[in-house]
Amino acid sequence: MTALPPNRPTATTQVAAADCTHTGRLARHSRALRWALALTVAYMVAEAVGGVVANSLALLADAGHMLGDAASLGLALFVAWLAQRPATPTRTYGYLRLEIFAALINGTTLLLVAAGIVWQAVGRLGQPPEVRAGLMIGVAAVGLVVNVIALRLLHGDHRNSLNVRGAYLHVVGDLLGSLGALTAGAVVALTGWTAADPLVSIGIAVLVLVSAWRLLRDSVSVLLEATPRHISLASVQASLDTIAGVSQVHDLHVWTVTSGVVAMTGHAVIQDFARTPAVLSTVEARMAALGIDHVTMQLEARTCREA
Repeated sequence: MTALPPNRPTATTQVAAADCTHTGRLARHSRALRWALALTVAYMVAEAVGGVVANSLALLADAGHMLGDAASLGLALFVAWLAQRPATPTRTYGYLRLEIFAALINGTTLLLVAAGIVWQAVGRLGQPPEVRAGLMIGVAAVGLVVNVIALRLLHGDHRNSLNVRGAYLHVVGDLLGSLGALTAGAVVALTGWTAADPLVSIGIAVLVLVSAWRLLRDSVSVLLEATPRHISLASVQASLDTIAGVSQVHDLHVWTVTSGVVAMTGHAVIQDFARTPAVLSTVEARMAALGIDHVTMQLEARTCREA
């Protein structure tokens, strides 16, 4: 934190994000993504073969979904690695925001995959083909186990990273696909009603669409530098307004740089510049309590309009 002499009209403070902590988190994300990618690719091949042999759209749809998942996991893994590169004079935040672009791409991919599943399923409803229910159930059961393991690998980090959340939602879609294929296989085996296969596929696609929409919404929000959903700008304003020595706060902005890195800038009018160190340290403490770890606050004797 830097304080200017009392005779200067402004002062600025910048509290850097915890770079080491963020880099360590990215490294942990990479390890989890590597294992999830390996499991997804291995099972994707097995499920595609099983879907062809069993003539099951539910299995083939899930295998196609897993192909998109493998690409998405690979993208998430690449971005998690790239985001660990240090900042440069031309990229002062480094490559951190690539995580958000990866999440946006993953959300778009989820939408396209879900739309493709619905298209194929509707086409099959008119003439449901014969399905080998036993093989379908066996392949789906293995997929369920694989997806549960992959979810456990990614579960600890999906709330803290949009990039990992995109990968996580792809795996959730796979898990739903496996559950759906198990259900459809059981219905076909018990009743012979082969229309259950495409109907279950449509149900899976609807659930995937909901998750994809939420991921896209959050990604676009970050790219537009909107106020994070978990932070109230009014609460930030109120917290700053009550700091002793501060008479006014204006030009206040709060946004997300990347997952887990929230920034704030603002101007505060103070009457006594001898209080600068106390004001700046209070700003830092109060913003940290709200989850904002990168702060820039300019202190002024009067507002720009008054000047």
